Amino acid sequence: MITERLSPPSVFRNLPAFLMMAFVLPLLAGCGYNTIPTAEENARAAWSEVLNQYQRRSDLIPNLVETVKGYASHEKDTLDAVVQARAKATQITVTPETLKDPDALKKFQDAQAGLTSALSRLIAVSEAYPDLKANQNFLALQAQLEGTENRIAVARRDYIQAVRDYNLTLKTFPSVLWATFWFRGNEPFANFTVDEDKMQVPKVDFGTSTTKQGG
Repeated sequence: MITERLSPPSVFRNLPAFLMMAFVLPLLAGCGYNTIPTAEENARAAWSEVLNQYQRRSDLIPNLVETVKGYASHEKDTLDAVVQARAKATQITVTPETLKDPDALKKFQDAQAGLTSALSRLIAVSEAYPDLKANQNFLALQAQLEGTENRIAVARRDYIQAVRDYNLTLKTFPSVLWATFWFRGNEPFANFTVDEDKMQVPKVDFGTSTTKQGG
């Protein structure tokens, strides 16, 4: 009588591999294996917040332009400059997936700086129109724009710090070991140039405080 030789179940055949994984994975986590992907995701999330706040500012501009136009329609060049700067800024985008490209971030930053400059000129023009500065819609836009500029500054600051943290994980010990052997495709993210605005919150002042004091 021939007796068949039964092979062990697959779970037993793979038992050494399972045991090895059970032993190695906790060691990887304990040695900082997750440091690089965690820092990378933090930087991506911080960039998404930057985009969110710049979009918030962009959404305010059409209403702002229309309000100013109602009181200063002959300031056509200034109004057109804001509209054009907004259009340029919205056309240049940097997704979290393309943060490795310094040139792309520089173009984005320059476009946003151009919009900031155009808004500053529009605000300066408004000083010559007391009725405009007293308009309730204009005052509401002032408050929203001030809040948005603050949120932009905070989001930029958070992104700069998150990128610094992530980029450091790629070149400092011990996480540089993981970058060398496991995350060789990871590259440093581009960052804002701090000198552009010294990371200070832009002041949005339509002159309403002076008007109130004078009244």
